[in-house]
Amino acid sequence: MQAAYSQFMFRLGGADEHTMARTRDYLARLCAGWQVDQVRAIVTETLHELIKPYVYAEAAALIEEHQLAGRDVVLVSASGEEMVRPIGAQLGVTDVIATRMAVADGRYTGEVEFYAAGEGKVSAVRELAAARGYDLACCYAYSDSISDLPLLECVGQPTAVNPDRGLRRAAAERAWPILEFRHPVPLGRRLRERPAVPVAAAAVGVGVGVALGIAWYGRHRRTRVA
Repeated sequence: MQAAYSQFMFRLGGADEHTMARTRDYLARLCAGWQVDQVRAIVTETLHELIKPYVYAEAAALIEEHQLAGRDVVLVSASGEEMVRPIGAQLGVTDVIATRMAVADGRYTGEVEFYAAGEGKVSAVRELAAARGYDLACCYAYSDSISDLPLLECVGQPTAVNPDRGLRRAAAERAWPILEFRHPVPLGRRLRERPAVPVAAAAVGVGVGVALGIAWYGRHRRTRVA
C-alpha cells in the first residue's frame, strides 16, 4: 500500500486527466476492505518518509498574505483526501476539497464517492461558498490546467499559475493574470522559515512539488448586522 501511494504521488507530476482518473480508480480498488484510519496512517507515513512535498516559495508567501488579510484558504485538488488533508494541515489552510473514496463501516468499499475535478470541483466550491457565506465574486482561484477553466470562471479573481498551453491561451483571451512560480522549497522548510522571495500584492496560488493540485482562496463575505 505504501509503495502504491508513493508511486501515485510521483506520477502526479505532469499527469493528464485520463491518467489521473485511471490511477484514482486503481487506488480505490486497492484500498477496498482497508480500514480508513489505517490507510490514512500509511499515507501520512509515506509523505513523511518516502515523499518530500515541495511548495513554491511564492505560493507560501501568498498563503500567508491571504491569511493576514483575514481570508480563508481552501486547497482544492483532484487527488485523494487522504493525501491532501495532511499537506493542507502543514500549509495551515482552512479546509480542503479533494476526491473522496466511499466508506462503509469504517472501511473503504473500493468505489469513488466524489471526484474533485472539472464541474465536480466547481459544484463543491459553490456548495462550500454557500455554507460558509463566501461571495465568489470576491474570491480568488488559481490553476495551472485548462481542465480547471470552469473553476477559474466561477470566481471574481482568477489567476493562471505556471499554466499549460490551453490555459495560457484562455487566460490571455480573458486578460487574466498569468504568473510564473520558480522557487520550490521543501514543505517542511516552509514551516520553519518565512519565504524570502518577493511577491506582488496581487493574489497568487499554491503549487505543491508533487503536483498535488489547485488552491482556491475564499474571502468571507462581510455582513454588517444592525
